[in-house]
Amino acid sequence: MPPLTPIKSRHDAPKNTIAMRAAAPTTCLLIRGGRVIDPASRLDKVCDIAVDGGVITAIGKKLPAPPGTRILDAAGMFVTPGLIDPHVHLREPGHEYKETIETGTAAAAAGGFTSVCCMPNTSPAIDTPELVRFIYDRANLTARCRVFPVAAGTKGRKGLEIAEIQLLHRAGAVAFSDDGDCIASAQVMSRVFAAVSQTGSTFMQHCQETTLTQGASMHAGTVSARLGLTGWPRMAEEIIIERDVRLLRHLRSPCRYHAQHISSAGSIDIIRQARRDGLPVTGEASPHHLLLTHDLCEGYNTLAKVNPPLRESIDVNALVEGVADGTITILGTDHAPHSAEEKSLPFEDAPMGLVGLEFALPLYAEALVHSGAITWPRLIALLTVEPAQLCGLNVLGLGSLKVDAPADITIIDPNAKWTIDPAKMVGKSKNTPLAGRKLTGRAITTIVGGVIVNAE
Repeated sequence: MPPLTPIKSRHDAPKNTIAMRAAAPTTCLLIRGGRVIDPASRLDKVCDIAVDGGVITAIGKKLPAPPGTRILDAAGMFVTPGLIDPHVHLREPGHEYKETIETGTAAAAAGGFTSVCCMPNTSPAIDTPELVRFIYDRANLTARCRVFPVAAGTKGRKGLEIAEIQLLHRAGAVAFSDDGDCIASAQVMSRVFAAVSQTGSTFMQHCQETTLTQGASMHAGTVSARLGLTGWPRMAEEIIIERDVRLLRHLRSPCRYHAQHISSAGSIDIIRQARRDGLPVTGEASPHHLLLTHDLCEGYNTLAKVNPPLRESIDVNALVEGVADGTITILGTDHAPHSAEEKSLPFEDAPMGLVGLEFALPLYAEALVHSGAITWPRLIALLTVEPAQLCGLNVLGLGSLKVDAPADITIIDPNAKWTIDPAKMVGKSKNTPLAGRKLTGRAITTIVGGVIVNAE
């Protein structure tokens, strides 16, 4: 796709600092006759969308098609704002053998995502303004969708010394996290919260009390006992969320706080109460935690080894209920590529994580829509306007469909039947335990800045 040009002056730029208009595409587009679902504007009706110069120029019935316009027939399809994933690992810099910005965003585009937020557990960690700018520069050269860096909250993600939060924010970091590690020190955590609060952005917490997970490689339950593996208790996650909520209560101006990849039913209860109390707390569910249980680890299946671990049906049900009642407002894949060689190691030695960008949408639909927990419009909200607001991308016109807004659009066939086939995946790594799973629903066209970057 054409490069996305960084804004030159960070002082004059809108918050989160990247120009959201691609170079002008060669043709106009007219998306005709789809069910347009835009939760941000409460639009849900069959109509057309016209695109020219990388932006949406009109939304309405029977729009004209000027000469040279490319017409996309969307009859029977959903036409939505471009999907946004606030939690992916692109591995660049430092681990390009697993994934790169180029291959990871190709996977994102294949899954219908037009924007992704990349985590800072790279090598080196994204903890300086120069590295934030490096991510933008690499994305401008190689990305198939928009990439927004999440910067580290502490230097080197070591949890000891607070990073230069203000400078990182000014350089374009859209949020802060030490993802992959939790900030263990309550004192350091409080200082990070205070600094992030001054930027108006969000801190994303990897919720893991590490003294409770030493040597652990999967959920503490009957399967781990049967396999002879050290178990990872739910309370390792819950304790951190509870601690952080208490720290937030004592801040004069608490920052926005986001609990990543929730896996425990108990965590839902803590977040639900914090939100009832008016704290700016959000929670995130990943597709694997909404569908899968620790039983998938039987036979020492390293492809099912993930952090936090797959748990039990009671946790899966609580997560789905949390989405249904509005406790969880964010969906994030935690796309975590690893090489086949790494995943072939013995279970206790293999790295944690699985990929998910290319088939997250139908998995979310299976867990949440087909189950009757929520509607398609609510699912679209969880994948567009909600993450846009979390990471401040809404001020750049992302997460909604409006005239003069960037033409980031996803066209979805809700009835498409297909099967996960690692051989057909476009990402560099194929580490998923779901090969052969039959799915319903698929993003068939992904448009970024008026440019079609993926089409089935």
